[in-house]
Amino acid sequence: MDFITKLLHTSRGHDSIWVIIDRFTKSAHFLPIREDYRVKKLAQIYIDEIVSHHGVPLNIISDHDRRFTSRFWKSLQSALGTQLNLSTTYQTFEDMLRACVIDFKGNWDLHLPLVEFSYNNCYHTSIDMAPFESLYGRKCRSPICWTEIGEAQITGPELIQETSDKTMLIRNNLQVARSRQKSYAEKCQKPLEFQVGDLVLLKVSPWKGVVHFGKKGKLAPRFVGPFKILERIGKVAFKLELPEGLSNVLPIFHVSNLKKCLADENLHIPLDEVHIDETMHFVEKTMEIMDREVKQLKRSHIPIVKVRWESKCGLEFTWEREDQMKAKYPHLFPEPSS
Repeated sequence: MDFITKLLHTSRGHDSIWVIIDRFTKSAHFLPIREDYRVKKLAQIYIDEIVSHHGVPLNIISDHDRRFTSRFWKSLQSALGTQLNLSTTYQTFEDMLRACVIDFKGNWDLHLPLVEFSYNNCYHTSIDMAPFESLYGRKCRSPICWTEIGEAQITGPELIQETSDKTMLIRNNLQVARSRQKSYAEKCQKPLEFQVGDLVLLKVSPWKGVVHFGKKGKLAPRFVGPFKILERIGKVAFKLELPEGLSNVLPIFHVSNLKKCLADENLHIPLDEVHIDETMHFVEKTMEIMDREVKQLKRSHIPIVKVRWESKCGLEFTWEREDQMKAKYPHLFPEPSS
């Protein structure tokens, strides 16, 4: 889930698009909304447009928008049995949708169903078919022949001709957006530098279960190992030989999580003093609260505390939200004596 905001206002008052993508079939819903919609309004749209057609999802990945992190949204998803995961991603559809808004100008919300239809019937390399076919198990029947090679002369009602022209425009915008993202990915893509038998380091991240204010400091990702590559899985994954201490971790990792070991293979980062969970996060221990402050935002004041952590790299200090620290580490906040 994601919001695309700051768009042209339409005659119906819409200025944003709520994008909802199914990660398995890649099928999409593009819902016109207003940026000032309250969470309860969005929840009603979610029930009407998503749950009524597809049922309740097992989990949702969204950004850190205040509506997705609100108590009402969290309580609603908890009641539905849906797990919420927060992430920050950039998708090709944002480029395409913004281009379509510019092309269709003030009535872009009227053409949004056509944009959704076009997107769901375009071939996706990742699933080797169109999202519509992946979702329903068959190709979509349509009188619009945008898949024909060359210029097709379509006869019939004027509506069909107009729809075909707009679909071609949407398809071109999608192709441009995909080409731009492909070019960017090729420049930033990490080449495969590993072979079976190589020794590599595995990336792990510190995990405290709290939200930081965008500052990592010493808490940047680290590496453990080295581990030997046993097998190549697919195009961009490798199977590693992990010790017994990591028996709860699936030994298959993406190339982005690996780093070539250039040091002596007899040197290693010990795991006996580092607790690593199944998600490749190691847990650091809280020591004490060092200081307190109030973070002032535009419309609110958030109490924060300075926490001292015990880490394998020495002592570390971070500022955390006081309410989240109290919920997870109540022993750090003793009750005042009467």
